[in-house]
Amino acid sequence: MNAVATAATPPPMRTSAKTLRVVIKGRVQGVFFRDWTVQTARELGLNGWVRNRRDGSVEALFCGDPPAVDEMVERRCRIGPPAAVVTALNSFPSDEDPGQGFQRKSTA
Repeated sequence: MNAVATAATPPPMRTSAKTLRVVIKGRVQGVFFRDWTVQTARELGLNGWVRNRRDGSVEALFCGDPPAVDEMVERRCRIGPPAAVVTALNSFPSDEDPGQGFQRKSTA
């Protein structure tokens, strides 16, 4: 391969990251929802965090490849771990920096 052909070849297109903040309501505390979220988000290659809220909900920030974020929010979080009962899920775009990796944060 010559240098001219290499230089003329454009780099692969990179999909821009999608970031959503999500609030999940129902029986979502005391059922390992946060630990399940950390494990599932890491499996999907997402950055962000999850935490309990004092009102009994769970809040999370998911950032990554748009199809992976959609999978997490629209499919996985709407069901949650086996003992959870999700009654509502609200998501909104966010420009918050998710940091690197996926962490569990303290209750807000």
